[in-house]
Amino acid sequence: MTDKPFLYVVVCAAGVAADVGKLITAAQERGWEVGVLATPTAMSGFFDAAAVETRTGRPIRSAWRRPGDPRPFPAPDAVVVAPATFNTVNKWAAGIADTLAVGTLCEAAGLGVPIAVLPCVADALAAHPAYRDSVARLRGMGVRFADPYQEEAGGDGGRREFGWERALDLLRNG
Repeated sequence: MTDKPFLYVVVCAAGVAADVGKLITAAQERGWEVGVLATPTAMSGFFDAAAVETRTGRPIRSAWRRPGDPRPFPAPDAVVVAPATFNTVNKWAAGIADTLAVGTLCEAAGLGVPIAVLPCVADALAAHPAYRDSVARLRGMGVRFADPYQEEAGGDGGRREFGWERALDLLRNG
């Protein structure tokens, strides 16, 4: 048993999920114990599940446990959703708890657990009225959002760096 606060990291199916180890390492360096929940699609190869389990020392959760099974994680002291996809944000805001990840987010929000979100949503999808409404609704519930991109794309047109630690900053500064 540890005295460290427990952080749930919810991983959705976006290409940047391959680097979720950066968030886990940063959280551990800041004194968090970490457990990872992933959407079923994210579990289909969007990140290295074995590496994440080794880094956290815990199994990744992506499916509901059966009645009577022990809880594999303690209750969260905070939650980070990164990367958060269009689908997850909209389902969560609507209360559609059809996956363990979204169900856990719905429950954590209802319990008042601090939640930080780093969206990974294409500009065209971010412009959709349902997404804008979902973000507004979640913000109204106290969920904290940040732009995860630290800088503009490189002069060579390369991909911008996803700012994983911004979620941890939101929890600290929220």
